[in-house]
Amino acid sequence: MTAIDFASFVDQLASASGETILPFFRTALSVDNKKAGGFDPVTAADRAAEQAMRTLIRKTFPDHGILGEEYGSEGSDAEYIWVLDPIDGTKSFISGMPAWGTLIGLMRFGEPVFGMMHQPFIKERFTGDGGAAHYRGPAGDRDLHVRECATLADALLYTTSPLLMNETDRARFRKVEDAVKLSRYGGDCYAYCMLAAGLIDLVIETEIKPHDIVALIPIIAGAGGIITTWENGPPQSGGRIIVAGDARVHQAAIELLRG
Repeated sequence: MTAIDFASFVDQLASASGETILPFFRTALSVDNKKAGGFDPVTAADRAAEQAMRTLIRKTFPDHGILGEEYGSEGSDAEYIWVLDPIDGTKSFISGMPAWGTLIGLMRFGEPVFGMMHQPFIKERFTGDGGAAHYRGPAGDRDLHVRECATLADALLYTTSPLLMNETDRARFRKVEDAVKLSRYGGDCYAYCMLAAGLIDLVIETEIKPHDIVALIPIIAGAGGIITTWENGPPQSGGRIIVAGDARVHQAAIELLRG
């Protein structure tokens, strides 16, 4: 199957998940907490959307593996593995804010080869295959390209929240935050896509899981951006992640994060 065929199938997954999620959005749905000693929400919308995508994958590609946030891993030794986050940004979702999306990633032999971020409420789809990235939505269809940014002093930085970082990482993050032109919080997966669209310059996160990041890697790379760990390693396993649209800003931020 070609990359174009996979892209068509990812559209099917996005439509199925979106149709499942939207009836729950901005309703009085119940919320469970997955994290003892903290708050990591999950809803019926998360679970139903992942189940809908898993069912479609099993039917269409029974030999493919699946890794999802809500239902774990199956077929982890398969050549192709789908990596699913039905609602990235659940805290925004339960607050009625639109800064959330469904992440659908595909890995082959452990390398991300295709990804989509779908926001069904706004009807936007961001896709990438590592070589190119594309937007479809109310603003029309267009290719995605990062923007140039020479220095941290010119950069717009996003993170979901510094409160998600441990004290040591938060102190290192603050060094970058003090150096940039503007720092903003929130966005989850949306911030990564805005970087791919050339609207922001830097995203710095910690405690990232594979389902949070695999789908976004081909979008960032396809738009010409750089996505690594703080140690400048491959990002698909998650951990501490830094994304930049310009190599100069990426290098300058990494030097500060390394302390």
